[in-house]
Amino acid sequence: MDHPADIPPPRLRTLPDWRYLLQEYYELYRFLPSGGSERIRGHQRNVREAINRVLKANPEICTQPPATKPVTAHLKRAFDQGRGDRMGKMVRALESVQTDLSWQYGYEKVPKGLVGNYAYAEVAGPAGPVVSDEIILGIVLFGPGCTYPAHAHRGITESYVCLSGAVSENHQGVYVPGSMIFNPPEHLHRITVGVNEPALLAYAWIGSKGDLKDQKMVFTRKRRDGAP
Repeated sequence: MDHPADIPPPRLRTLPDWRYLLQEYYELYRFLPSGGSERIRGHQRNVREAINRVLKANPEICTQPPATKPVTAHLKRAFDQGRGDRMGKMVRALESVQTDLSWQYGYEKVPKGLVGNYAYAEVAGPAGPVVSDEIILGIVLFGPGCTYPAHAHRGITESYVCLSGAVSENHQGVYVPGSMIFNPPEHLHRITVGVNEPALLAYAWIGSKGDLKDQKMVFTRKRRDGAP
């Protein structure tokens, strides 16, 4: 959102829909179980503490021009499926800001199979909409039957919370609404999506300010001999 030079951009407390959305992220990471994992519980605490600092800082809201991608044709269905489930409060908070979301690919070269089946929209981070160098929050939408190729994140601890649909990571378990996927730094992960419904996931990235700002989105390519 562009503002005249003499008019400062709005802040979090003046746009309650964005504040409520951050509060819902906080609640997700407060109440979702950790499955007895101290590492996951520590990550959940780190996410909550970062969100709490963002809320207290009352940062600027700098929305990008709204943008859609082909996969956002599935967004209404994803919202409909998630609204009546245990993730309903989070889904409704997202719906309240959906007209300001800027859906992106995040890759210079997007695999052909992803062009119509994937996009993400950031909620908080160095580039906004909620400006923060503490954490990156966002949502990712996958179309039915999507395969998201193997990738990893340097210096970033990542988690996904499934809001609607069902996904698998590395063919090791199925994640449904209310489930969390935890990916430590450098962990190679590949996501597959159920064939009948889209999947909507919230995500959080925690890392150093430098890693959050300069993270490059790349897929892991196989060598010609077939090895990863």
